[in-house]
Amino acid sequence: MTGHLKSAVAESYRRLSQLGLNIGSAGNVSARVGDRVLITRTGATDAIDADGVVEIDLDGAYEGDLAPSSEWEMHTAIYRAAPRAAAVVHTHSDACTALACLGEGLPPFHYMVLGFGGPDVRCAPYFTFGTPALAAAAAEAIQDRTACLLANHGMICHGRSLEAAVATALRLETLARQYLMARAVAPPKLLSPEQVAEAQERFKTYGQPKAGRRIA
Repeated sequence: MTGHLKSAVAESYRRLSQLGLNIGSAGNVSARVGDRVLITRTGATDAIDADGVVEIDLDGAYEGDLAPSSEWEMHTAIYRAAPRAAAVVHTHSDACTALACLGEGLPPFHYMVLGFGGPDVRCAPYFTFGTPALAAAAAEAIQDRTACLLANHGMICHGRSLEAAVATALRLETLARQYLMARAVAPPKLLSPEQVAEAQERFKTYGQPKAGRRIA
């Protein structure tokens, strides 16, 4: 089981590169197994395979010669803050990082922003990478959300599977790019509180199968 999941973590990291969300060793991926976490090694690149995935506990302890990503503490902090999360993805994708370098979150300019769990995607304040302070800030910003931005850094998100977490990262990057494109022309018109509330209600059944209409 662990070996298979290590391969899946490595594949997800390579997938981020293929999608243009990661360049070089800029990001990291992890998956949770009970009270253990499988996370990409420090300095991982898109050549990573299962041997480059490190098993740690929630306090960062590991065995062997390979050290986990320097951001392991941010991953474990998010697992603690979001007990239902099964995977975490962190990237320095272009649009998310550009917006984060403005110190801004993603407002409700489009109804799909609500798909991250709330009316916006927050931006955590800047702290040095790989520090407990950054981990705490990210965990706070992502509360009740599946994603947040990291000021002057990038983004981080979680999902109920590796596939879901990668998809969330891609969706956030797409929306951040669309927001910046719109803002380059004029200030985007944001959804009103009433429109947000109506869209949130619709999201409760978004993606759920619907019963067929009976024909008399």
